Amino acid sequence: MQRRFLLAIVLLTTGFCLSQTKKTPAGQTQQPPSKDESPFPVDNSQSPQDQAPQQEAPPLPPKRTGPPPTNAECMDCHAKTKPQIVTEWKQSKHSQVNVGCIDCHGDEHSSAQDAVYVKLGRSQICAKCHQAQVDQDRSGKHSRALGAMKTMPNGHWRSAGRAMPVGGGETCTNCHRTGSPHLFRDLPYDRYGGIEAHALEWGAGACSSCHSRHTFSVQEAKQPQACEFCHSGPDADQWGMYSSSQHGILFDLKQRGLLPADTPVPTCQTCHMPNGDHHVRTAWGFRGIALPMPDDKQWADDLTDQFKALNIIGLDGKDAQLMSTIRGTDLIRSTKEDWQGERDKMIKTCTQCHTEAYAKQEMENGDNIIKNADHLLAEAIRIVSDLYKDKVLNAPLSNHEFAWLTRFDAPPTAIEQTLDKMYQIDRMRTFQGAFHSSPKYAIAQGLVQMQKDLDNIKEMAEQLRRQHPSSGAHPAAKPTAKPTAAKPDAKDPKPGWQ
Repeated sequence: MQRRFLLAIVLLTTGFCLSQTKKTPAGQTQQPPSKDESPFPVDNSQSPQDQAPQQEAPPLPPKRTGPPPTNAECMDCHAKTKPQIVTEWKQSKHSQVNVGCIDCHGDEHSSAQDAVYVKLGRSQICAKCHQAQVDQDRSGKHSRALGAMKTMPNGHWRSAGRAMPVGGGETCTNCHRTGSPHLFRDLPYDRYGGIEAHALEWGAGACSSCHSRHTFSVQEAKQPQACEFCHSGPDADQWGMYSSSQHGILFDLKQRGLLPADTPVPTCQTCHMPNGDHHVRTAWGFRGIALPMPDDKQWADDLTDQFKALNIIGLDGKDAQLMSTIRGTDLIRSTKEDWQGERDKMIKTCTQCHTEAYAKQEMENGDNIIKNADHLLAEAIRIVSDLYKDKVLNAPLSNHEFAWLTRFDAPPTAIEQTLDKMYQIDRMRTFQGAFHSSPKYAIAQGLVQMQKDLDNIKEMAEQLRRQHPSSGAHPAAKPTAKPTAAKPDAKDPKPGWQ
């Protein structure tokens, strides 16, 4: 059921992106901005025609007068209007140490009329008691979640609100808002409606993403299921990788009571948050790329083309504007020392159960899988890029005749869709499946699929070149008295999104 739900989300998002694509009278997709417009700007500005209609927030009511409310008064009122949050709070550790409503929500609200003045409990409030955890989180991956979205160049062309269908919340920002200290200003007031919109105002370190309010349970956040909501889906199914690994299978048996309760089995948090560390960083990062380039020349050449297709570096080999965004949000390890530091931390965690030699060998196996995946991807990138250069396909941008891997809108042709799937889904499953010890994802749904993608891309490229007028394979059509049915061409290989 959940996978059908996730598929529905993907289809909804894809449909919305397609509905936003402008069409020319001939029905062809209009090219993105070019020439004087930078295809990869780094700000959040919108052109007037790209701005979604927004509803102005209503005027604020007058602030209350008189003595501030007490926690007891808050509890009495909400026991009638929102009894579930009172029950949750009573179950929390906060209730045991007298941390009440006013401590997190302030004392400027005492009725439904002035509810707009309620402070939403975000990380800066949690920091009053949990400063160390908040500091760790703000320097780690989760607080960079919006930054990761902003490294999609097309994400700069529309605000965060534009990437979300009206009335829909199960899209990019539903998980990525976890890392936004400024996302609120990008979202129209009416998209989230009233006071609930303010829940987005301070997203950096959104503690309640893992510690659900109002219980804020540490035990809940220690379970791997706490990660499942965001770490699922076709291009980010770390939950599926863990669940299908030996680690995940043993934990499932333990949680079902089929193994003793004290069986030492690692969870997501065991490896990614050792001893409760909230940094959540890895050597390869989310996308499996790092700097500087490796010493292996072939791998370095493959990565160079991949970085060009990701628009991290320009076609001249120099850093593109996007590189500053990636460095500024710390989305990749950009020095050997930083990369090795994260690798050493992970090996130390692994040696709680395994020998150091075994842990290092497994990590090196994962590195080699990334290397092989990068070679397959680079070959596909070169094939598609050559089609642009030879005018067999229209390039995504008139001044950028190179494969484009970080586009939000759906690629217009089957061969481009296959390349997009190869990077966005199959490469992700390959390298992340390897490091999560899941052969199902690393091999069957990863490396094998990437090879199939490359084979399909080669076949489609040959067919496109044969069909192109410059090939001379298509003589001028002879006039006929009446139209006749065209003979079907060879079957067009599909990109295989399943």
